[in-house]
Amino acid sequence: MRERLDLIIRGGTLVTASDRYRADLGVKDGRIVEIAAALSDADEVIDATGLLVLPGGIDAHVHLAQPTSDGTVMADDFETGTRSAAAGGNTTVLPFAMQQKGSSLRDCVQDYHSKAEGQCYTDISFHLVISDPTPQVLGQELPALVRDGYTSFKVFMTYDDLVLNDAELLEVFDVARRERALVMVHAEGHDAIKYMTQRLEDEGKTAPYYHAEAHHQAAEREATHRAISHAQMTDVPVMIVHVSGRDPMEQIQWAQRRGMKVHAETCPQYIVLTRDDLKGLNMDFEGAKYVCSPPPRDSDSQAAIWEGLRDGTFDVFSSDHCPFYFDGPENTGKDNPKARTSFKWVPNGIPGVETRLPILFSEGVSKGRISLERFVALTSTNPAKLYGLYPQKGALVIGADADITLWDPTKTAVISQDKLHHGCDYTPYEGMRITGWPTRTILRGETIVLNGGIVAKMGVGTYQTRGTSAALDTLGGN
Repeated sequence: MRERLDLIIRGGTLVTASDRYRADLGVKDGRIVEIAAALSDADEVIDATGLLVLPGGIDAHVHLAQPTSDGTVMADDFETGTRSAAAGGNTTVLPFAMQQKGSSLRDCVQDYHSKAEGQCYTDISFHLVISDPTPQVLGQELPALVRDGYTSFKVFMTYDDLVLNDAELLEVFDVARRERALVMVHAEGHDAIKYMTQRLEDEGKTAPYYHAEAHHQAAEREATHRAISHAQMTDVPVMIVHVSGRDPMEQIQWAQRRGMKVHAETCPQYIVLTRDDLKGLNMDFEGAKYVCSPPPRDSDSQAAIWEGLRDGTFDVFSSDHCPFYFDGPENTGKDNPKARTSFKWVPNGIPGVETRLPILFSEGVSKGRISLERFVALTSTNPAKLYGLYPQKGALVIGADADITLWDPTKTAVISQDKLHHGCDYTPYEGMRITGWPTRTILRGETIVLNGGIVAKMGVGTYQTRGTSAALDTLGGN
């Protein structure tokens, strides 16, 4: 006779990255232990009739409690950021431990752990950011950290305090090859952006809208091609993050057709926003609420991103949640005196960890652009595979963590700042009508969010050490 279950989820439609079917799901000690036509005998039974039973969302690109070079205050720490993520149907988020120039990478990681300890509502795991690839970092610290389970790291091709030159990029890529790590690349051409910024300022074009002009799609296309060339020469897989439009996407497709291990991520802002949103109300400063890099593009770019989401060009759909206050505090948000002098001083980033899944479901699944299975692949299973969490995360299989989101595909809602759980004081998606919304988020068998309310205690989330990325082998089929 089998042991009594802790939890049964009964009567729902289970959806994986490859299939969907009606079944009951049984949980014991935080893991999925049974999937059958009918289960009984549990301490708790959840009736999921009419609901979708999905693997918990994994947001693989999130910025929390991150220092900035100009002292601007990030609006979300680990408490508010993971709380917001859970409310949006996520059970795991991957923030960045950002190295500051002149600092030890190991010390940076320890600092981020201290910030996160006991503060999380979801599970977390850190990507590294390499901003200062010294011989000590590349020869000792980075290899040791990869072996300790920090198996992905990010490099930047722009921003004064983060940009790496081509020689540094090649050196970092070579370490990634030797240590079997996945490199994430922010691909925008630094010199081109600086040139365009200066030219626009000289012409008196300083409103937030001109951020989109300075960060031209050509600069993203060029940098994407250069990153792919570096990856080809060093024989290392790369992930091109937050791809914004057709031009960089075509560079990725060029590489993928030739069998290169080039993976790609896109985000909500590139399917529902355009650069016209940066105009605000008649080119006023409200446009600062939409400043991010790369910026939203145009309607053709939106159409291209949808093509890539359907045809497999994109492996991952993340939020790139990078929240800054608009109104402060103490003039440190987007609406500060320095930012009003030029778009180049507006903090780059927008919030979106809570709205990522509802936006993609509503615009993708509800409108018939992508299938349910593709939705699960993009938002949970593929991130788990690419970032070394699969099959513990991202799957409804026996032995996996019981990280589950119950989803009502017919529930309608309007995105509104006053209903969100992040620390930010605005949402760029204000007033957007959504069809399909998470009703319950379950982390290792424990309900953490129910009908929009947080019901778990802070600290239920734990840090996850990760294995090698599936990009080092072959990312399968979805």
